[in-house]
Amino acid sequence: MAETGGGGGESTKLQLYSYWRSSCSCRVRIALNLKGLDYEYKAVNLVKGEQFSPEFLKLNPMGFVPALVDGDIVISDSFAILMYLEEKYPQNPLLPKDPKLKAINFQAANIVSANIQPLQNLAILKYIEDKVGPNEKVPWCQTHIKKGFAALEKLLKSYAGKYATGDEIYLADLFLVPQIHGAINRFNVDMNEYPLLSRIYEAYKEVPAIQNAMPEKQPDAPAEARA
Repeated sequence: MAETGGGGGESTKLQLYSYWRSSCSCRVRIALNLKGLDYEYKAVNLVKGEQFSPEFLKLNPMGFVPALVDGDIVISDSFAILMYLEEKYPQNPLLPKDPKLKAINFQAANIVSANIQPLQNLAILKYIEDKVGPNEKVPWCQTHIKKGFAALEKLLKSYAGKYATGDEIYLADLFLVPQIHGAINRFNVDMNEYPLLSRIYEAYKEVPAIQNAMPEKQPDAPAEARA
């Protein structure tokens, strides 16, 4: 774990409870990097069930990562964490000032956070495996990812620049990065069907704050993921 001091001039040390492959955790890691906030990485192994330990359940009774500790404050939902960081550490804002563009960012983020990602988390995949069959997990995920990506292609068509909603990295991008990464690397989604998303994903590869937050760069990533 990388132990570093508190960011934003605060004396408290931020702690992020994270899992290397968690897309929700990745969103927060990107935000912390973009805002230049140092933090201590606290690995929670979801495969081993560490999220259900009594210690972690005190931080998040739902047993999900990420969880952010900032002094005596604990926040355990990625969207809530991002909004908290935006309010407390306003440098390098995650949201544009224009209300229409801000709404588009919220809409794009919610397509991912409400309509794609929850349907591919470990609990859902285990249910599909147990009730339907192990061979149905990937097709299940592909179906919902493709539906969401098709909607995002249409939504962002009129707003995209270098990134999702222009030439600055905003909230929508934080949600798109790990979702596209997972679609490609975990669920074998053919991105040729989504030229806009593919183009901006290539742009993300040139941003150090994003690349340093990617799953394979995390201290708890297995050796095979780092290769």
